[in-house]
Amino acid sequence: MTEIQLYNTASRRKEAFAPIDPDNVRMYVCGPTVYDRAHIGNARPVVVFDTLFRLLRHMPEFAKVTYVRNFTDVDDKINAKSAATGRPIRDITDETIQWYLDDMGALGALEPTHMPRCTDYIGEMVAMSERLIDKGFAYAAEGHVLFDVSSDPNYGSLSHRSLDEMMEGARVEVAPYKRGAMDFVLWKPSSEDEPGWDSPWGRGRPGWHIECSAMAEALLGETFDIHGGGIDLSFPHHENERAQSCCAHGTERMAQVWMHNGFLMVEGEKMSKSLGNFFTVRDLLDQGYPGEVIRFVLLSTHYRKPMDWTAKAAEEAEKTLRKWRALTDGVAPGEADGDVVAALADDLNTPRAIAALHALAGKGDAAALAASAALLGFLGEGMGDWAAAPAAAADVSARIEALLAERLAARKAKDFARADAIRDAFAAAGVIVKDTAQGAEWELAPGFDASRLEQLG
Repeated sequence: MTEIQLYNTASRRKEAFAPIDPDNVRMYVCGPTVYDRAHIGNARPVVVFDTLFRLLRHMPEFAKVTYVRNFTDVDDKINAKSAATGRPIRDITDETIQWYLDDMGALGALEPTHMPRCTDYIGEMVAMSERLIDKGFAYAAEGHVLFDVSSDPNYGSLSHRSLDEMMEGARVEVAPYKRGAMDFVLWKPSSEDEPGWDSPWGRGRPGWHIECSAMAEALLGETFDIHGGGIDLSFPHHENERAQSCCAHGTERMAQVWMHNGFLMVEGEKMSKSLGNFFTVRDLLDQGYPGEVIRFVLLSTHYRKPMDWTAKAAEEAEKTLRKWRALTDGVAPGEADGDVVAALADDLNTPRAIAALHALAGKGDAAALAASAALLGFLGEGMGDWAAAPAAAADVSARIEALLAERLAARKAKDFARADAIRDAFAAAGVIVKDTAQGAEWELAPGFDASRLEQLG
C-alpha cells in the first residue's frame, strides 16, 4: 500500500495522510466568484486538486471520495456587474457558472461530487452566525454580525502571521460598529437594490468567509480531511473560515490538512492587465492552445511553487502529448506505474510523475503509459481531437526562421525599411525576438497570431 504524504500549511510540514473515515475521504476546495471568465491563475487550483481527486479515487483503501467545490454567487462584484449591465443577477451567475464548467472541462477537470451555490445555503449561514453569537464569539451591531477575533486564542494559527501582518493583510475597514479592527463580517445589511434575505438582524446578505464554513459543514461535516485553495486564500479567507468553524463547532480543527497552491506568472512576470499579460482560459483555448496542453503546463511545476506560463512551455507540452498519444493510440490501458503513483503520493509531485511518464514512453510501455497518464488527467478520450490535426508548430518555426534570415539580409544590405517592417510584423504577431552574439532567439507570446506574419508581403 502506497502511503500518501501531503504538505499541511497549518503544520508547515509534510504529513502522512490518514483520513478520518477511509470509507469516505472528504475534500473541500474554494471555487470561483461567478461574475466573469476564469483566468489562467484561477485554473491552477482546479487542475491541482482535480489531480489529487484522481489520486485519492485510485487508492484501493479509500472506498469513496467526496469532493466539494463551491460557487460564490452573492458578492458585490456580481451586484456591480448587474447594475452596470441591467441584467438580472441570476442570469449573470447562471451564464458564468456554465462558462466555468465548460472551460474547466476543456482542461480535463472532473466535476466534483457537489458544486453548491452559496445562495442555496443562506439558512445554514444564518444558523451558524446565531450559534457564534450564542457562544460569545460574535456580536450584532447596526444590522451587521461580526466575528470577535479576540475571542479566538488560536486566531492566526493557520497562516502563521503576527498581529501586525494580519492587520496589513486584512485590508481592515475601520467602522464604528466594530469592537476590534480585526473583526470580520458574518452578515451585513442590504439596501433595497441589493440582493438580501430575512434574518434576525434584518434584511441582509452573508459575508464571504461564512459561506464556505456553512457549505462545508452541510456537505462534509464539522471536521473533514482536506481543505484546498490558492495561497492567496490562506489569509484572511481560510484563517477566518477556520476560526468561525472551530468556534461554532467546538472543534480543534476544521480540516485535517490545509493545502495551498502557489501563484502563477506569465513569461516571468506577475499576471496583470496593466502589463498586458492577463488572459482567461477561454482566451487561450480560442488562440488554439488545446486544453490538454494547458493542463500539462500547469502540472509541470510542483503545485506549491510559483509557476511560469510561457509559450515555449506550451510548445514543448504539445510535442510531448502528441508523442504520447501516437504511442498509446488504440492501446488498452494497463496498470498504473508504481513510480507515477509514488510521485503523486509524495505531496502531489507532478513534475516527478511526468518524468516517470517520459520513462514509460521511452521504454515503449504504451499500456502503462495510458493508465498512468490518466492519473494526471492526460490522454483521456474526448480530449485528443487536437492531436489528430497536423502540427502547425513546424510551419510556424520555418516561417519565423525565414523572416529572421530575411531581416538579417536586409540589415546587411542597409534596407532598413524592410528590416523594420519584419520587426513590426513580429511585434504585431506576438513573436518575441532577442538578438544575441550567437544569433537571434525567439519565442511566442501568449497572444501569438500567425496570420499577422502572413500579412507581411
